[in-house]
Amino acid sequence: MKLRKPALLLLLSVLHFVTALSVVIVLSLPHERAVRQDPKQKEAPHNIQGVKSYKREFNDLNAVHLAAAKAVGVPAVKDRKEADKMKKQLQNIEGSKAFHLDPLTHSIPYLVPRAATLIDEIGRNFQDSLDAKGLPPYKVIVTSVLRTKEDVKRLRRRNVNASENSAHCHATTFDISWVRYHKVNASDKSISESTLKKVLAEVLRDLRNARRCYVKHEVKQGCFHITCRR
Repeated sequence: MKLRKPALLLLLSVLHFVTALSVVIVLSLPHERAVRQDPKQKEAPHNIQGVKSYKREFNDLNAVHLAAAKAVGVPAVKDRKEADKMKKQLQNIEGSKAFHLDPLTHSIPYLVPRAATLIDEIGRNFQDSLDAKGLPPYKVIVTSVLRTKEDVKRLRRRNVNASENSAHCHATTFDISWVRYHKVNASDKSISESTLKKVLAEVLRDLRNARRCYVKHEVKQGCFHITCRR
């Protein structure tokens, strides 16, 4: 049976529409998959550069830390009883909203005021930087603070690489983890530790360049070893 010309034209139009729609759907599928399979694109939406080399940027040796610690800190504290008697010279850093304090096993949460101000500033700058880059809030984790001579002896029993003459003994020095971070809101999208480390490195680089502190990138301990300066 022959189709009339109007009916034939209508049929051809329908076929052309269906074909064009199929092409559009097929072309759009790979793009949607690419978006779903690239979570890193969403994770770092803004200018997160970090530093070119952690080793070169943060390589202040123990002698430099120790000299600064002796210059601005207290004499090496013998034990925790002696530390309790130095409350006029030391500041308790527990309860700060700027950072998360790990349970301390070989140190106590005291710093000289200058160092307490610095550790708060690092924590606040880190959170401000995350917000400016469009990332959810995290806190840095402080893993070690003031070590008494007694603490150092106990630590050296389990870690022979721990320095006997430690800047930590002068209440000027603290460690911040670069492998762990405290997530503020559990429901927020998780950010990789490598991205958070880059943001933290930018904060520490700026403070170090401003001559506020010395920084050592500790590989085995997974932390930034930081001492305040004059």
